[in-house]
Amino acid sequence: MNLRNSSKTTTQVTFLSLVFSFLTRFKTITAATLGSVAITCFFTASVGISVFNIDSAGAHQQKMAITTVLFNPRTNNLEIMHRFDLHDAEHAVKEIFDGDADIMQSKKTQSDFANYVVKRFAIYNMQKEELPLTFVGTELEGQHFWVYQETPAPGDLEGMYIQHNALRDIWHKQTNTINVEGMGDIQTLTFTDSTELLSVEFTHH
Repeated sequence: MNLRNSSKTTTQVTFLSLVFSFLTRFKTITAATLGSVAITCFFTASVGISVFNIDSAGAHQQKMAITTVLFNPRTNNLEIMHRFDLHDAEHAVKEIFDGDADIMQSKKTQSDFANYVVKRFAIYNMQKEELPLTFVGTELEGQHFWVYQETPAPGDLEGMYIQHNALRDIWHKQTNTINVEGMGDIQTLTFTDSTELLSVEFTHH
């Protein structure tokens, strides 16, 4: 028996038992009324459980990644930190590479995934000249997988164009959010659908 279906049935039976126990205290309640109430309650409980499962499934299917581009005044570098949901990364590596790819245990898979990410992320100055990004490393932390990059920040950087296509080539609903920090107010870019290139401008350094 399916464990999930069994759990649903148990919940419904328990609910109906409580309803019957309450109603049978009133002697004027007829059998027909009890039957009608039971059907209504059973239907309501079933619909409620179904809606809950649909909502849970929908929430679970959301594909999101967050990247921070941070200007570090101590090093004068732009530090890039990509954060991916580990569950998404696990599924992604099996689609990108093969069914045996294991981002949890395999250093090679972690390296391959990082290489995949850095090839799909780019920063350009306002003249659309690409900045050379250096790969720093990866980190597996709790329910997230991190990929790190950095580059020296040009002294005359007035803004930047950013491209972030990681996972968007395998999942149409993938959303990549970028927070640009340390160059004035925090600015946020969101890559969805067919968006290829977004920009930010800096009021001061």
